[in-house]
Amino acid sequence: MSELISLPALRVPSSGEVPTAPRVLPHNTEAEQALLGALLVNNTVYEKVGEILDPDHFYDPVHGRIYGAIATLINRGQIADPKTLRGLFDNDPALTALGGANYLVDLAASVVTIFNVADYAHLLHDLFLCRQLITLGTDVVNDAFQQDLERTAVNQIENTEAKLFELARSGQTDRGFVKLEKALAVSIKMAEEAHKRDSHITGVTTGLRDMDLKMGGLQRSDLVILAGRPSMGKSALATNIGFNAAHAYFKTEGREGSGVALFSLEMSAEQLATRLLGDFSSVPSDKIRRGEIKTEDFTKFVEASQTLSRVPLYIDDTAALSVSALRTRARRLKRMVPHLGMIIIDYLQLLHGSSNSRNADSRVQEVSEITRGLKALAKELDIPILALSQLSRAVEAREDKKPQLSDLRESGSIEQDADVVMFIYREEYYHARSEPTRRAEEDEGKYNDRHSRWMQRGEEVRNIAEVIVAKQRHGPIGTVALHFDGQFTRFSDLERRFEVEAS
Repeated sequence: MSELISLPALRVPSSGEVPTAPRVLPHNTEAEQALLGALLVNNTVYEKVGEILDPDHFYDPVHGRIYGAIATLINRGQIADPKTLRGLFDNDPALTALGGANYLVDLAASVVTIFNVADYAHLLHDLFLCRQLITLGTDVVNDAFQQDLERTAVNQIENTEAKLFELARSGQTDRGFVKLEKALAVSIKMAEEAHKRDSHITGVTTGLRDMDLKMGGLQRSDLVILAGRPSMGKSALATNIGFNAAHAYFKTEGREGSGVALFSLEMSAEQLATRLLGDFSSVPSDKIRRGEIKTEDFTKFVEASQTLSRVPLYIDDTAALSVSALRTRARRLKRMVPHLGMIIIDYLQLLHGSSNSRNADSRVQEVSEITRGLKALAKELDIPILALSQLSRAVEAREDKKPQLSDLRESGSIEQDADVVMFIYREEYYHARSEPTRRAEEDEGKYNDRHSRWMQRGEEVRNIAEVIVAKQRHGPIGTVALHFDGQFTRFSDLERRFEVEAS
C-alpha cells in the first residue's frame, strides 16, 4: 500500500515557489527506544506490553525486529538482554548501520525508569493506528480514482467501513480477564432488571408468552436459528417477533423490547409493511394487495399507521447481500440507533460469503463462514441475531413430518454455531393435504369412519403451530404451542390450551 497519494492534474508550482516536502508519518523514535531499553533491563515489563504491541507496530523496522526477538526469548522462558540477543543480529545490516550489538547496550544503558512503560506502549500503538489511518485514506482516494466497473462506489464505501471497524477493534487494547466478582455483579444486575419488568425476562421479548417463558426472551450475543419447510410460517413468525419486540420498546418507553433490524432478502420492504399493516389493522393483507377493502378500512389504516410509524423497526430489503456487507450495515445502524437490540435475517441461505464458487463442497464452507460471521456479529454488538433457515426435503420423505436437527441444510455448521435452534411446524398444513380416499374393496362404513377421524383430527390441529426448541445452549429444550391465524399471517399465544388446563 502506498504512502503518498498520486493525483492527476496536480497544480504545477510557479517559479520561485518552494515545493512542500512530503509529510512524515507519525512516529516517536525516542519512545520506541525507551520501551526497548526497559524490556532489556527488566524482562518482566513484557507482561505489561505484550498484549498491546506487536513487532509491526514499531515505525522503525529494526526496533520491530528487536522487539520480536525479545518477545521470542521471553516466551521461551529465556533471558532477553544485549548478550543473549547479540548472536541474533550479527548478520543484520540494518542493526550494523546503527552500531551493531553495541546499539542494544546503548538502549539498555539509556533507561531512566521502567514504571511508565505501559504508557509508552499505548502511545506507540496509537501512532501505529494513525499511520494505518493515513494508509487507508490513501487507498480510499486511489481506489476512488480507478474506473472499475465491477466495484461500485457503494461497494468501496462498505469495504472502507469494514476496514475502519477492524482498525477500531484492533485499537481496543484494554480487553482481558474479567474477575468473577465483576461478572457476577453484571449477572445480578440483569436479574434485577428482569425482576422489575412486567414480563420478568432477561432477554429481548418475543411478544409470545410461552416462548418467553421457555427461553427467557432472546438472549444477548446469541445466534438463534428458526428453521422450517416452506409454508410453515417462518417469515411470518420472525416478522411477528421483530414487530413485537419493537412495539414493546415503543409502548414501555424503552423499558422492554428493543429496536429491531430486519434484513429481508426475499420480500420487499413494501410487502412486509403491507403484511404488518394488515395484521395491526385486522384487514387481510391479500385483500389490501387486491384492493378489496372497504371505505371504513382506511380509518383503520390511518390509526394503525400512526402507531406503526413510531415503532423502531428498520427494514433492509437488499437482495443477495454478502455477510460482510450485512456486518457493515448492522454496525452502521448500531451507531445510528443505540437502542438496536435485535437483528433478524430472512433468510440465511440467501446470504453469500466471500467465495464466488458454487459447488457443493464450497457451499458447505460458505455457510460455515456465514454462520461463524453471524455469531461473531451477535457477540460483537451484544445483541441476539435471529436467522431463518431452510430445511432439507428429507422431512417430506418421513411419515412423521416434525423436523429434526439433522434436517437442517448444511446442518453441521448451522447446528454447531447456533446457541438456539428452533423449528416451526404446523400439522394442519400436512393434514389438509392427506384427506383419505376410499380404498379398493373398502366398504363405505370403514371409509366413513376413517374420514370422520381425519375430520376430528383436523379440528384438533386447526390454527395450531408448534415451535420446537431442539437446541438451547443455556436452557431446556421442548415444544411451545402457538395460535396461527393464516388470514393475517399472525402468531399469538394459544389461550385455548390454558382454558382446557384450568377446567
